[in-house]
Amino acid sequence: LAVGVGEAANFAAYAFAPATLVTPLGALSVLVSAVLSSIFLNEQLNVHGKIGCILSILGSTVMVIHAPQEEEVSSLESMAEKLKDPGFIVFAVCVLVSSLLLIFVAGPRYGQSNVLVYVLVCSAIGSLSVSCVKGLGIALKELFSGKPVLKEPLGWVLLVCLVICISIQINYLNKALDIFSTSVVTPIYYVLFTTAVMMCSAILFKEWQHMVLDNIIGSISGFLTIVSGIFLLHAFRDMPFTPNLLPLFLQPGRAEPHLPWSSADRHQSCQHQPLLPSEDKGSQSAQEEEEE
Repeated sequence: LAVGVGEAANFAAYAFAPATLVTPLGALSVLVSAVLSSIFLNEQLNVHGKIGCILSILGSTVMVIHAPQEEEVSSLESMAEKLKDPGFIVFAVCVLVSSLLLIFVAGPRYGQSNVLVYVLVCSAIGSLSVSCVKGLGIALKELFSGKPVLKEPLGWVLLVCLVICISIQINYLNKALDIFSTSVVTPIYYVLFTTAVMMCSAILFKEWQHMVLDNIIGSISGFLTIVSGIFLLHAFRDMPFTPNLLPLFLQPGRAEPHLPWSSADRHQSCQHQPLLPSEDKGSQSAQEEEEE
């Protein structure tokens, strides 16, 4: 039930906000899961994980502040015009062709040894599924406003495409998780999926067209900060961080105590050491006596 409510809220977010903003903020679910599992399931959240949580929050805040503004799409008719754009058609064809090559050519050869094969399939198809979700969100808003959306064929086409895309995503994401570790798959999938969605949204909804340079730099910086946080949270999740890993001067009980002044004569520095050994000193004093 909780997962269903969360996905419904995520679905609604795509209808009211740019996909470039909604998708990166999905990293907060990873952050919340890590914190709650540390509290209620007694899972260890080491220093790397805590730093990753802080970086994810900071990056999400920066992205919200510098979020792009998408072109207004208020009806299925305007959505259909967007889907007919030559740039989006070229992007969709490239995604489908590359996904077919990854599934039927690269998958049997390198799928068991290279984590990028199946994760790239999930990410590329996921960018199209987000576009379908965006269109269905617009259709639902029109339906609630009383328009005859059920008679529009585009809504049903988007629904079928969404089911197919999500099925492919789940299938190949499970394949990747069966072969490789979760700590490896999750950060890579997040980075590739979010990048593909941002590219698709920029082409379909022209989200980056009217942005100033400051907002572009802020959005990219926020996204890279979230990526760094997710990487720290997952890549070092199983690595124990004990005081023995700290530098010697930071380890408790390892710092050498200061020597008392009374023992200074026993630990003389090199500047106070005699230049000649004691035997040489004795022989030198004997020679001086004989000369006298």
